[in-house]
Amino acid sequence: MTTDAVGGVWTYALELCKAMPSVDFLLANMGPRPSLDKRCEVAELRNVEMIEGPYQLEWADEPWSDLERAGKWLMELESRFKPDLVHLNGYIHASLPWLAPVLIVAHSCVISWWKAVKGRSAPPVWDRYAEAVAKGLQASDQVVVPSQYMGRTLVENYGIEEPLVISNGCALNGFGSPQSKEPFILCAARLWDEAKNVVTLANAAADLPWPVVLAGDPDGEQVLFRNVCIVGHCNRASMTRWLRRASIYAHPARYEPFGLAPLEAAHAGCALVLADIPSMREIWGDSAEFVDPDDVEGWRAILQLLISKSGIRKGLAEKASARAKRYTPQIMGAAYMELYKSIIESPEPHLSNTL
Repeated sequence: MTTDAVGGVWTYALELCKAMPSVDFLLANMGPRPSLDKRCEVAELRNVEMIEGPYQLEWADEPWSDLERAGKWLMELESRFKPDLVHLNGYIHASLPWLAPVLIVAHSCVISWWKAVKGRSAPPVWDRYAEAVAKGLQASDQVVVPSQYMGRTLVENYGIEEPLVISNGCALNGFGSPQSKEPFILCAARLWDEAKNVVTLANAAADLPWPVVLAGDPDGEQVLFRNVCIVGHCNRASMTRWLRRASIYAHPARYEPFGLAPLEAAHAGCALVLADIPSMREIWGDSAEFVDPDDVEGWRAILQLLISKSGIRKGLAEKASARAKRYTPQIMGAAYMELYKSIIESPEPHLSNTL
């Protein structure tokens, strides 16, 4: 299984490995090297071995020579370890001449990111990426998406058949019973990421009676916002402590195919205020408050309401916690186990060998 240590793919991959202890996983990590905390996470799993490749990820600027080298590396790993199944958390390497069947899990995509965040089609510089993604999707034996929204974007952008939806999951027991909540609003996101749209929340924080705490990798030059505390990058243990303390979790993202951070917040007993985008509506239904991602005054108004009305806030947190029980590693792992077996046992020839 390919993975990277940049964002939610890492959490997804580790949760899946933990949920499937009878399956042996070889994690092929690309992109930046995992932190010591992440390495320790892997070391604790008896069914997981990780090998690192110093290769750029496919959505980087001009990654093509690195992707070619990474492809040769992945072919060597298949020859050495002879897996029953290749699980790619990316697209482009699905078109390699694999001997084993290939599963793609589509967590996000530059083309759909651009449309959601920029409001227009990606520029021509991304045409080569789009062609390579389309080729990978056509070569895979199965495509999985974490939400119907993500599936629709693949159908619209690449013309593939409707993918299989398997929702992501994260562990309830990682957060325990919600402790006494404290008067602050939490948001965890990469502060430089336009898609996460943290600046809208930061601007809305002014004049609120509670502070907004932002946890995430800051941009090079930090902009100071009134009533905002930036705590920087947090490892998993530290993030869990913040989530257990926070009363409200705010997530103003313009693009979010699933969103593990709101799920973790719901498990930790936070009331959710989310961007009013299709994926968040799909996943959370009536268990959250929704605000246009760019409506600063709308964010300030709903946060003010939840701060001043503890009954509404606690009721919303309870609804989110109940809804979150739909998205556990056990449910996710059972679905993937069934899928793995069906792909491996399929009498149909593996697609890469027929192209």
